[in-house]
Amino acid sequence: MNSSQLLERNARKYPSREAVVSQKERLTYEQLDRLVNQFGSAVKEAGIQRGDKVALFVPNVTEFVVAYFAMQRLGAVVVPINVKLALPEVEHILKHSEAKALIAHQMVFHTVKMTSFSGLKIKTGPEAPGWMDFNALLNSGDPDPIFCGCTEDDESTILYTSGTTGDPKGVLFSYRNILTVASMICIEMEVKPESRILLMMPLSHSAPLHLFLMAGMMVGSTLVLTPAFTPELLINTVEEERTTHFFGAPVAYLATLTHPRLKEADLSSMKWWVYGGAPLSENEVRQVKQAFQTDQLVCVYGLTEAGPSGTLLLGDEHDQKAGSIGKRGAQGTEIRLVDDNGEDVPQGEIGEIVLRGEGNMLGYYRNEAATNAVYLGEWLKTGDLAKQDEEGYFFIVDRKKDVIITGGVNVYPKEIEEALLQFGIKEAAVIGVPHPEWGETVKAIFAADGKVEESELRAFLEERLAKFKVPRMYEQVDALPRNASGKILKQPLREGSKV
Repeated sequence: MNSSQLLERNARKYPSREAVVSQKERLTYEQLDRLVNQFGSAVKEAGIQRGDKVALFVPNVTEFVVAYFAMQRLGAVVVPINVKLALPEVEHILKHSEAKALIAHQMVFHTVKMTSFSGLKIKTGPEAPGWMDFNALLNSGDPDPIFCGCTEDDESTILYTSGTTGDPKGVLFSYRNILTVASMICIEMEVKPESRILLMMPLSHSAPLHLFLMAGMMVGSTLVLTPAFTPELLINTVEEERTTHFFGAPVAYLATLTHPRLKEADLSSMKWWVYGGAPLSENEVRQVKQAFQTDQLVCVYGLTEAGPSGTLLLGDEHDQKAGSIGKRGAQGTEIRLVDDNGEDVPQGEIGEIVLRGEGNMLGYYRNEAATNAVYLGEWLKTGDLAKQDEEGYFFIVDRKKDVIITGGVNVYPKEIEEALLQFGIKEAAVIGVPHPEWGETVKAIFAADGKVEESELRAFLEERLAKFKVPRMYEQVDALPRNASGKILKQPLREGSKV
């Protein structure tokens, strides 16, 4: 079984069911399957063959779904690229992935218009010199079925990590990897043919693409696409399309909390509100559940390299365990906490999360050393440090690479950052700065509305943290650097800091 065959099967089983709903059009499964054959045959005629890498620089629109499944129907490997990236970042991915073709959407064409990429270039919208016309290819293609002989062990997709510590790595997946995690979501979150899945987070990211789009395709659900996220668009789309499942980063929920329409909105169709990327605090959980009128708030933890898969904190666990990532591996996934020697740590002690399951990547594309470094036998090292409470629930302490060692004592920046946010500042990053005596000293860099007095902030922290954890250095900035995924970049902060 491969992704292309899922679509073929749905076209036979549910020909008249809506497959894709976007802001401009609605397609049934039969119509989508036909378009995939047409575009696939035209691109094959243009020279794309099985095994070629094809990059998609396309937001969440119908053309993404058509191009994604058409390339997989040809046996090509799809390389989705985040549309928020700048041209040099896009070109790095094109070069590293050895892409033979680039498909770009008119909405984001301005970014890649002047690219030096020499492969096949295709764009939607008005014609442009040097670019093939997406719609012309679509209309000229043959609608007859294309046989895809790919098996579950063949290469399917390369997703590039966000590159918080340097150049992004290409995470290579087989069809087996993707179908495993899609099946997990179907089981854990009751995705059915009648489900209507709202996809607002970028499909260049593993959770929206592999978990929710592919889960919907696995069972024949309706996929509702929007090219971006706004609180108003979230509310309006849920009401108008009667969606049942939504995945978003915590910021999507928190940004929607204060929208004036939320209180009166009819969100009764929603069965699963899912968030991931970071936990919500107990207070935030209470606010979100009340504002969204739901008890089905679910936290998913995982990482791109795992499919993604990992753990989940279900709706009925949030009241008591908000901030946890759950107490068991998701369907098909095992979890352990290990020390630096790969040995299990006792309950209550801090260890690194490692994961095992068939969702784990084949490896980093063209980077064998990095692949070997991240695997402990069959177990994938996440780089996340966590501990289990007495009931077995996992709580992430920090990223392993971010731990600060000052005077021989481990300091976990995440704990300090959470305390800083309680003071009322907007965003914070805590880093270690080299120190001649202590090895490292703790520095807080933060952004806030208005000038913050260091003495007041220090006094606030001293009431809540052990003395050795309280930052010795403070820097207020207008905003913290972030990558295209919205994650704070600590490396530039370290490079710009010294005692």
